[in-house]
Amino acid sequence: MESAEIRRRWLRFFEERGHTVVPSASLIADDPTLLLVNAGMVPFKPYFLGEVKPPAPRATSVQKCVRTPDIEEVGKTTRHGTFFQMCGNFSFGDYFKEGAIKHAWELLTGSQADGGYGLDPEKLWITVYLDDDEAERIWHEVVGVPKERIQRLGKTENYWSMGVPGPCGPCSEINYDRGPDFGVEGGPAVNDERYVEIWNLVFMQYERGAGTGKEDFEILGELPSKNIDTGLGLERLAMILQDVPNMYETDTLRVVIDKATELSGVHYGDSHDSDVSLRVVADHIRTSTMLIGDGVTPGNEGRGYVLRRIMRRAIRNMRLLGAGGLVVGELMDVVIKTMGQQYPELLEDRRRIETVALAEEAAFVKTLKAGTNILDSAVTDTKSSGGTVLPGDKAFLLHDTWGFPIDLTLEMAAEQGLSVDEDGFRRLMKEQRDRAKADAQAKKSGHADLSAYREVADKSGATEFTGYGATEGESTVVGLLVNGAPAPAAHEGDEVEVVLDRTPFYAEGGGQLADTGRIKLDSGAVVEVRDVQQPVPGVTVHKGVVQVGEVVLGSAAYAAIDVTRRRAIARAHSATHLTHQALRDALGPTAAQAGSENSPGRFRFDFGSPAAVPGTVLTDVEQKINDVLARELDVHAEVMSMDDAKKQGAIAEFGEKYGDRVRVVTIGDFSKELCGGTHVHNTAQLGLVKLLGESSIGSGVRRVEALVGVDAYKFLAREHTVVSQLTELVKGRPEELPEKISGVLAKLKDAEKEIEKFRAEKVLQAAAGLAEGAKDVRGVALAAGQVPDGTSADDLRKLVLDVRGRIQGGRAAVVALFTVANGRPVTVIATNEAARERGIKAGDLVRTAAKTLGGGGGGKPDVAQGGGQNAAAVPEAIEAVERLVAEAA
Repeated sequence: MESAEIRRRWLRFFEERGHTVVPSASLIADDPTLLLVNAGMVPFKPYFLGEVKPPAPRATSVQKCVRTPDIEEVGKTTRHGTFFQMCGNFSFGDYFKEGAIKHAWELLTGSQADGGYGLDPEKLWITVYLDDDEAERIWHEVVGVPKERIQRLGKTENYWSMGVPGPCGPCSEINYDRGPDFGVEGGPAVNDERYVEIWNLVFMQYERGAGTGKEDFEILGELPSKNIDTGLGLERLAMILQDVPNMYETDTLRVVIDKATELSGVHYGDSHDSDVSLRVVADHIRTSTMLIGDGVTPGNEGRGYVLRRIMRRAIRNMRLLGAGGLVVGELMDVVIKTMGQQYPELLEDRRRIETVALAEEAAFVKTLKAGTNILDSAVTDTKSSGGTVLPGDKAFLLHDTWGFPIDLTLEMAAEQGLSVDEDGFRRLMKEQRDRAKADAQAKKSGHADLSAYREVADKSGATEFTGYGATEGESTVVGLLVNGAPAPAAHEGDEVEVVLDRTPFYAEGGGQLADTGRIKLDSGAVVEVRDVQQPVPGVTVHKGVVQVGEVVLGSAAYAAIDVTRRRAIARAHSATHLTHQALRDALGPTAAQAGSENSPGRFRFDFGSPAAVPGTVLTDVEQKINDVLARELDVHAEVMSMDDAKKQGAIAEFGEKYGDRVRVVTIGDFSKELCGGTHVHNTAQLGLVKLLGESSIGSGVRRVEALVGVDAYKFLAREHTVVSQLTELVKGRPEELPEKISGVLAKLKDAEKEIEKFRAEKVLQAAAGLAEGAKDVRGVALAAGQVPDGTSADDLRKLVLDVRGRIQGGRAAVVALFTVANGRPVTVIATNEAARERGIKAGDLVRTAAKTLGGGGGGKPDVAQGGGQNAAAVPEAIEAVERLVAEAA
């Protein structure tokens, strides 16, 4: 049975039993605590936490998931993969244990002719939580599973919670016996490789308290409404139904392995090591395809780094297998054809996905050489100092600057006989991730306890947004927080977070900055609103300062936004839509939106592109945008179903989460996008759009920055003034400026070359004298001293090598010269072969000298360079070098 059929049967089975079919959410998690969706229940988390009312009492989905903590195990075990599909059925206060158990048994053991999966009931083993007598009774008495095939396990294996206070409950797992070829008998309690788990039923019936780990928490009591959350691993079931020994040989992955063998010439089954590499390639290429399909782009942090790491592991393994050239495109093509049966959007978006992937592969191939050189230097430094462990900060530099996955650094360091300080590397990685998460969460919630916002939502419902049609209006204070904690009142000078029952203030989202303005209370109190956020769905929080009087919970209020700011932001937002469409017209659908920020009078727009956009194309895009402004096209918004929006050709932003009903903003016959932001009524209101330029912000992602309206006019006015001044200086017309300025720059460059040539000749003239004046230090000729300030590092290096070459007679020689450039001391030290045979290495000497100068340095045994902060310490550094030479000699 193909994977696509497994998916179809699952959804059909539960839909026929009253479940609402929910499409898979994007892999980009709509949750500040997660980078990516890593479990089937993640999109349903707000319902289980009580933040949002479920749309139906029963639901089912097949959710795309990515999980990377066990990435090193990929390819080595039968069931570890970074991408998987979790089939789930959910009950929100509807059926409970007996309903969930009976559904599971019916679907698994029902005949394939009747829509089931046709598993042999005799091969299914059940685990339940230690004291869950109810679940065991249902399995035995209602379903008929023999007691000898029901095992009880502890909290670690059979108890579920989110890891924080909230819903929790016992689990019951269904395991399939794959037979004696996979290990000893005894059930899942003895051998989970033979008795592989395929379906986990979570009975969410209790509330847990604080604690750490899987077992250290208190059960506070029963939940008022009991829920069901189950998950069946599609890949694991496919492994069983397709009768293959591991998930990599199932239909959606085996085809990728076959393509990898074709490209590399290495056959699957040749050796353990090559088989592991082929499995890694298959898994990682599929995961990369799905991530890019959902709008993730390679980067050095967050989910972008997850994608980059996975892609680069796949590319490296293909090279280990012997594949040369670019291979990602052909591998992804196979994935798109196969997974496209389940996710048709992959087929529709093939060009963009492959463009992003090919750009990342090309970038990695280039940086592989540069990064290898950096690693070689770090290895040399470590060895020369007697170390055996590459520092964690070096490994982090390789990752952060050159995109080296840590396992690539580990492997290459091991080839040089070194280990890597993985703890130090992971500490730096964690610090980077924690900073990013903390910044994002602080922006949303201001460090307040999210439960305070949920409480407001429970009591007062969602905030009604009136800002599409109004800029001010009456409302009521239904929530008040002071310093992040709920309060009945706030006084003058207090920093507050105010929740209103209705508001014209736009909360930051969809790339649009928040409104600012004022909230006036009937008592005369005034709150200056500086930011507006939605920390939990439906709750709009106005952050600001009490300027006058006392704000009391429950007071009547009048909210008014800064209209001038709103209009400027609206112009920027409408201009963003026009820019998006104009870029797509010029570059094709690969120029899909990857992010934006709309602020007063200006905007930035990020889009997919494998290379820089030529200046001529950018000029054409700008002209097209301004032509649309001149056409005075009307802008209108309409709420419709997602299906209707797709039929009308509306563009959706990758990574955004949309509901069943969406808002579509249409600009004449030019642009149509899903958008919840505010806009102008007619394109003529924009006045003027000026694109300032474009740049790269990551692999395959470019950024355009632009000005709108009065800001664009002011920019052009300043440009005109500058042009007028330049024409006066060069005595020419504006159109002659490029040619005349180029001529001036060419003459200046020629003059600089002459000056540099003269300076270099002057420096090298000193070489003979320095060589003749070399001091004998225990049989070693030492030429050490300070050359004139301002000598460049390149000239200093040339001089050092020249002096070294002038010391003849087979003598051991060391040349150590110093200079001061831009107020900072620089040194270059070189040794000849005779000196190195006596154990004198340039790298060691430079480190000693640089330390004396208050800095650092390094290099190879024959020549090394360093510098510092203390120019006055140059004489002391020269003495330190002489002492070290004397000791080594």
